[in-house]
Amino acid sequence: MNQIITIDGPAGSGKSTISRALAKKINFLYLDTGAMYRAVALDAKRRGISPDNGRRMGDLIKSMDLHFKTDEDPPKLFLGSEDISLAIRSPEMDMLASRVSAVKEVREGMSHLQRKMARGLKVVAEGRDMGTVVFPDAEHKFFLTALPRVRAERRYKERLGRGESVSKEIVESELKKRDKNDKTRSLAPLKPAEDAKIIDSTQLTPEQVVEEIMGHLKLTKS
Repeated sequence: MNQIITIDGPAGSGKSTISRALAKKINFLYLDTGAMYRAVALDAKRRGISPDNGRRMGDLIKSMDLHFKTDEDPPKLFLGSEDISLAIRSPEMDMLASRVSAVKEVREGMSHLQRKMARGLKVVAEGRDMGTVVFPDAEHKFFLTALPRVRAERRYKERLGRGESVSKEIVESELKKRDKNDKTRSLAPLKPAEDAKIIDSTQLTPEQVVEEIMGHLKLTKS
């Protein structure tokens, strides 16, 4: 597992931007597991499958042809031959992904798929339970955090950048709800791994966070 770097954290902590930048800097594969859960949410919605139906959700995972194309930055996520990279980036998919990620059959199926995708590769795995559940033996684990108001501001600007018309108050409310769902679910709740390095990105730029992570990597390798 010394070829696996895990980066976990709540929404708006900067983990996607930082994980992608780090992977590019050290020539590792970037594994965006949050996007994978969003893809499950999207496919379930399209097929009319309730997230509460564990058996059908588990069967859905087994039938999905989900893969990344990494020749672009950011990598694009495909469901079969369809590029769903934009379709999964909506507030509805954000909340629905949180719901499906609490389903036992979904987490088991996705954890298996994520380990399979990372097998034999050098990977920066980003998500919410990478260091605690999916890759517990990874040598390098990080947990990013930031003040809620800062995370909400980041998410607000991100959504404006996608052309959405949304108020900052709605973004803050949705972020609080997502945080509560992720931290209180009984299965793989959001929390740092015991051996994870915790980095508060509140007053740091993405570049500074990447450099801090690089410092930890060099320190452990020396």
